[in-house]
Amino acid sequence: MPANSSFTEISAITYRHFKNKYVTDNVSNHTALHQRLTEKDRVDLISGGWEIQIPLDYAENGTYQRYSGYDTLDIAQSEVFTAVNFSWKQLAINVVASGLEVRQNAGKDGVIKLVKNKLKNAMKTAGNNFSSDMYSDGTAANQINGLQALVSDAGTGTVGGINSSTYTFWKSGVQSAASPIQGGGAITPSATTIESLMLPLWLQLTRNNDQPDLIVADDTYFTFFDGSQASLKRYTNSSDLKAGTTSLKYKGADVVYDSLAGGMPDAHMYFLNTDYIGICAHRDANWTEVPEKSSVNQDAEVLPIIWQGNMTVSNRSLQGVVVA
Repeated sequence: MPANSSFTEISAITYRHFKNKYVTDNVSNHTALHQRLTEKDRVDLISGGWEIQIPLDYAENGTYQRYSGYDTLDIAQSEVFTAVNFSWKQLAINVVASGLEVRQNAGKDGVIKLVKNKLKNAMKTAGNNFSSDMYSDGTAANQINGLQALVSDAGTGTVGGINSSTYTFWKSGVQSAASPIQGGGAITPSATTIESLMLPLWLQLTRNNDQPDLIVADDTYFTFFDGSQASLKRYTNSSDLKAGTTSLKYKGADVVYDSLAGGMPDAHMYFLNTDYIGICAHRDANWTEVPEKSSVNQDAEVLPIIWQGNMTVSNRSLQGVVVA
């Protein structure tokens, strides 16, 4: 059997063996947001469709009424929209080995070691880049919707085909330090003022049992919040987040930090109700290997790994952001 064919066969077998217990976790562990969505079963696999269709969950059912005897019951539709649609986005990363590398690692054990090292590097790279995409505005070519799109700085925009300027129920909350939602003059964010920005937004996004459960902050705002809790703070490894994610608490929500290098935009603090945010992937393209390919003009083999899906939201009105 040619050396390169041995590499691709062992690569596919090794990848399938490690996928569930290593590959998917290695991608999802890069951010507290991805961890939370995974832990809450907010990562859905679907079989197909022209687009990803997500049922809207933005308001209470308007047909609730009190009645007596033969009163006419209200069966009217509450709103025009019943679902929101997101386009499929595709990602790929390749495990590549030259004939030289394979021959230098001859033998089954040597090739397996080579494959494991290359898989580890590939999935770490995939995790880093997918993390960055999760915070993006989704405007790069073929990029998924990130938080800057789903929970925009202006609270407006067209998301999932619905224009929030026309349909105001589809706006997300915005707390601007320059123009606070509670009124009054501009507030300069600091350790002594950060909670005066956080509380009005938290109140706006809280509706009975619905309230933010995850607050993700950049370096600056997390430092301000950390400083504001100097005499009170308790660091926890939340049971809802995987070990190693250190968080503070704000009214029951985990407050976590994510770096600018990880894609988090500068001077931002996202208030998220993750019951209404998710990641949807195609079940046949969820970091899935596809048939290996041989280079026609090189002594090399390629094992492509693909993902197809998008990041989704079913209720924008319960999501918010603090910005400068």
